[in-house]
Amino acid sequence: MSERNIIFSSGPFKIEGLFNNISGNKGVVVTHPHPLYGGNMMNNVVEALCNSYNECGYSSLRFNFRSVGRSGVIYDTCKEEQEDVKVAISCLADSGIGEIDLAGYSFGSWVIARGLKAYGKINRVVLVSPPVALFDYSSISNAPEIKLVIAGSEDDIADWRVIEKIMPLWNPDAVLKVIEGADHFYRGRSDELRKIIDEHISAR
Repeated sequence: MSERNIIFSSGPFKIEGLFNNISGNKGVVVTHPHPLYGGNMMNNVVEALCNSYNECGYSSLRFNFRSVGRSGVIYDTCKEEQEDVKVAISCLADSGIGEIDLAGYSFGSWVIARGLKAYGKINRVVLVSPPVALFDYSSISNAPEIKLVIAGSEDDIADWRVIEKIMPLWNPDAVLKVIEGADHFYRGRSDELRKIIDEHISAR
């Protein structure tokens, strides 16, 4: 990927990101797993999401939540990270990108889902392994932006059976894809993940 390092401000904090600016009007903001467990923008699933979107002609912006890498000094449980997402969306918009997707993995999917009402017009949301065992996703409702949810069949943090039951609250038309044999970390399964995303984006 032809990414470049960028630094943008979220309140008093400097947020570190990687931006791949592809010609066109479409882009995606990608969020990473839980910082307290080593999650950052260099995660394999985050990279797979960016690759998939780039191959479909979308610019991508992945970034470190505050306190990760060079991005800041304070960690919070979700609210401040939502502000980081809002600023990342603004960065894409300021680059001339008008059609913006959000794609989040694990904790990153929780941050996206919790803040959807505050993010303005979002074209589509992709959630990879939303950790329903750790956070109450039943509080998310009427979110037609959520179009695609991906989980591994062996993921006990993002149990696909639980996700299937609560997805109608989010968007009854959302698609759930389960990768057989994959756990929460998708080691060695990036190609399957990318294929699902490629097919979904290409079909719409």
